[in-house]
Amino acid sequence: MAPVIEANNLGIRFHRNRKRRISVREILLKGKNTSPREQFWAVRNATFAVEKGEAVGLVGANGHGKSTLLKMIAGVLLPDEGDVTVRGGVAPLIEITGGFQGQLSARENVYLIAGLHGMSKKQVDERFDEIIDFAELHKFIDTPFRHFSSGMKVRLAFSVVTALDEPIVLVDEVLAVGDSKFKQKCYNRLDEMMAGGDRTIFMVSHSERNLRRFCTRGLYVRHGEIVADGSIEDTLDAYNAYMDTDA
Repeated sequence: MAPVIEANNLGIRFHRNRKRRISVREILLKGKNTSPREQFWAVRNATFAVEKGEAVGLVGANGHGKSTLLKMIAGVLLPDEGDVTVRGGVAPLIEITGGFQGQLSARENVYLIAGLHGMSKKQVDERFDEIIDFAELHKFIDTPFRHFSSGMKVRLAFSVVTALDEPIVLVDEVLAVGDSKFKQKCYNRLDEMMAGGDRTIFMVSHSERNLRRFCTRGLYVRHGEIVADGSIEDTLDAYNAYMDTDA
């Protein structure tokens, strides 16, 4: 059976602004489009495969490409080199309130977001009460989303996305948001999603506790490249050893 996620030499570059003047000589030699922006590779040479049912954690320091890699898997960002193949639908817990419309009510946003992920109105009808129950927003289902607190927005978004039947779940630090009671509900929901063994999870987190709880395998990303791929324990050990040395 083919892997559910397969990346081959995946890379993406961004621009870093450089505050310097461009000389007339540079313009004459390189043309009017000479830019003061310096390119850098946020992710490069990323090659890996994830099998159905695996739980993989992305490990690494801030700014080293973990979230960028996750967004390429989700299709939010397109690579500049290489390719990534995703075999199956994706439930993206990435920038989790993205796509929600401020002027629409909680009720309308549930139908909007679920519909964008391919759920029919009948399917949403059947799960609507469950979604609102999990988010604990019964009194606010007809309140415009823009009036919600940040915690309420995250609760609704997490509830909607995890109600989807998509076989691949991408998680980017979303469990770091919210009060302790709701965090525990999120942990329990992810446990339930993974219990059957037929869903795949790809998680970015700085919480070693969460990585050990949910993941069996780890990819260590450093300066945009995957420098370790193994058990989550071995990957965390490699990361911590490097950070101790670097300190």
